[in-house]
Amino acid sequence: MPASHVLNVIAEDAGPLAHEMRGLGKADWLSENRAFDIPVADDPAILATARRIAGARAADINLVATAHRRKRLLVADMDSTIISCECLDELADMAGLKPQVAAITERAMRGEIEFAPALRERVALLKGLPLSALARVYDERVRLNPGARALLATMRAQGAKTLLVSGGFTFFTKRVAAAAGFDSEQANTLLDDGTKLLGAVGEPILGREAKLEALELATRSAGLDFADTLAVGDGANDLAMIKRAGLGVAYHAKPVVAEAASARIDHGDLTALLYLQGYRQDEIASIL
Repeated sequence: MPASHVLNVIAEDAGPLAHEMRGLGKADWLSENRAFDIPVADDPAILATARRIAGARAADINLVATAHRRKRLLVADMDSTIISCECLDELADMAGLKPQVAAITERAMRGEIEFAPALRERVALLKGLPLSALARVYDERVRLNPGARALLATMRAQGAKTLLVSGGFTFFTKRVAAAAGFDSEQANTLLDDGTKLLGAVGEPILGREAKLEALELATRSAGLDFADTLAVGDGANDLAMIKRAGLGVAYHAKPVVAEAASARIDHGDLTALLYLQGYRQDEIASIL
């Protein structure tokens, strides 16, 4: 009978780890010297043992169920997940207020303060900022994280639906969704007078519960079971959707998220989400 779970290991030099973990089982290589599975039982002690063997090495090690392993819906956060920056912090930089705004962002993402009032407070500080600053931030600061386009292209090629859902702003999600290859996107709206920001955001604010609702609606609309879904994010406002998804991934995440997620990627790029689903290297889209 096939194993109910696999120990999924991802590291830049995974060969030595496969050798050291041979007592746990035989490695099935997904990507030579980079990612492998070891068929195992559903036993958290095995995961703890594997992580203890890895020690301080930069390895992402997770226990993943083999049933419904390849997901048919991806719901992803944007800032610090699909892209490398926090757009609101970069807008604040244009206004000379990045330290103040970034400090609030950090507290909100760690779950120390509620997301919605923190967003209103940060946006209010941007009142009067020219709309041209949004285009400057996108052109000069926004970059897709490594592996983003390969992740999206691979999952879409296998028939999966993809949704970008952000507590950020539609100006950026529309552009990032198009650049990365998402089917659709949802975010908040910055209010303006046609030339500059008004220091307000459209209500209701898309935060933790709205992200969960987006996952639930997308799952129902596609006629899927939640076991067929993958949600990924880095901040506290991603926690509800990460906990609800069949595979919830904390990606280079804040501690409160990493501790609660069913899987965590602390070192790898976004192609790690494909290895978690059992994709092999020759199945991953090659994106220049």
